[in-house]
Amino acid sequence: MTTPPLPLRLLLVDDEPLARERLRQLCAGIAGVEVIGEASNGREALAAAASLQPEVVLLDVRMPGMDGLEAAAELSRLAVPPAVLFITAYEQHALEAFAAAASGYLLKPVRREQLAAALAQLQRPTLAQRPQLAPAAPAGHLLVRHGTQWRVVPLTAVLACVADQKYVTLHTREGEFLTEDSLRQLEEEHPTYWLRVHRNALVVPAAIGSLTREADGGLRLCFRDSPLVVMASRRLAPAVLRRLGR
Repeated sequence: MTTPPLPLRLLLVDDEPLARERLRQLCAGIAGVEVIGEASNGREALAAAASLQPEVVLLDVRMPGMDGLEAAAELSRLAVPPAVLFITAYEQHALEAFAAAASGYLLKPVRREQLAAALAQLQRPTLAQRPQLAPAAPAGHLLVRHGTQWRVVPLTAVLACVADQKYVTLHTREGEFLTEDSLRQLEEEHPTYWLRVHRNALVVPAAIGSLTREADGGLRLCFRDSPLVVMASRRLAPAVLRRLGR
């Protein structure tokens, strides 16, 4: 069973309580996001971001004390900087927002469909964004999400990687984990480790315990000490058999 995608974790920052409450209500109607905290100024935003580690900060621009632009500059210096989506009533702040490396900006009053579209763009970080949003995995490990935390999984613990629409699930004997890497990226980063058995699946050859030929010419692959089963396509079956020495 594929692990459901984790929600995008949001921090709401605005000096007006009613504005924060409206943002919270808007977010409640958007699937795949979760508000994990609020702040009323830039200083509070920095403290909350450091402790809660949100993936996205919805940040007002005009606030007393440290404003949103200053806060965004400080947020970018965190070890795991969040994406910043400015929420402003002033269109002239757009250029300043992008100069502050913001991921985007929305004008007040924000509509739910606008917010949902902006967050959808941030829900799947690009390869260029990933080093800014996630810590680096040490050699021989893969970076995965476990609950609300980043976790590293050693390559030696992985049995197979299976793609399902937008996500790739790492199957291990301890459980399943989502990774931001695509199958192609996994192959490129560790070219000798995997065996491609299907356009949607990579396996670790040494972990395969047995295989069964299917009537359609494909292969049913079973793994040692695991109930996991992965199907090899008919097209790739000859290469799989050669690699496994069968």
